Amino acid sequence: MTKLDPTKNPWMTSPETRAVMDALGEACFVGGVVRNSLMGREVSDIDIATPLTPDEVTKRLEAAKLKAVPTGIEHGTVTAVSNGRPYEVTTLRRDVSTDGRRAVVAFTTDWAEDAQRRDFTMNALYADATGEVFDTVGGVADLKAGRVRFVGDPVTRIREDFLRILRLFRFHAWYGKGEIDKPALQACAAEKAGLRQLSGERIAKEMLKLLAAEDPVPVLRSMAATGLLSEVLPGELNIVR
Repeated sequence: MTKLDPTKNPWMTSPETRAVMDALGEACFVGGVVRNSLMGREVSDIDIATPLTPDEVTKRLEAAKLKAVPTGIEHGTVTAVSNGRPYEVTTLRRDVSTDGRRAVVAFTTDWAEDAQRRDFTMNALYADATGEVFDTVGGVADLKAGRVRFVGDPVTRIREDFLRILRLFRFHAWYGKGEIDKPALQACAAEKAGLRQLSGERIAKEMLKLLAAEDPVPVLRSMAATGLLSEVLPGELNIVR
């Protein structure tokens, strides 16, 4: 069993976090906070998943005298504010339809179903208030191996949101080891035209995160070799520079 150690992750037992988790009752930490904690890396945002509907989340937070901000109600997200600290609380979801940029979602109470709609296995990890990690997609093994792998079929995941093409390279630059996952790379190369559907703002934000990695050069070379780099950056690029 994989478990987060609260003594090494003080964010878990902070009064602010405890207040939110106690108010919700049925909830788990999810995504980057679990991934980074397992890797011993710094945690910035704390995201929480719950089977509770946004209305019930709001009701429970307010009953506990916590602020509830409807930041993304149509996607099931309420931001809980505890002593000034924000926590994104999102209802478990499944995709009803996607167009490569946005998704129409339906709420669910099935944790495994929620995991299936996430992008990479290392981002589909959940941990309860005690730190016990729940993994239905092999994310823990992939994290240990430094393997950034799509949940399920890579092409399906990419067509749900074409930004995931750039996210693959960004996540590999930050968390990957060795070569990029071959099925993922092949799917990204095949679907690269989809990048043209994305706004310049979303592309820029993702590329800047990639460039902030310790050594983005190998990933940029892979992007150039598959023709992806020319989709987002015009002209000849001097990668070494």
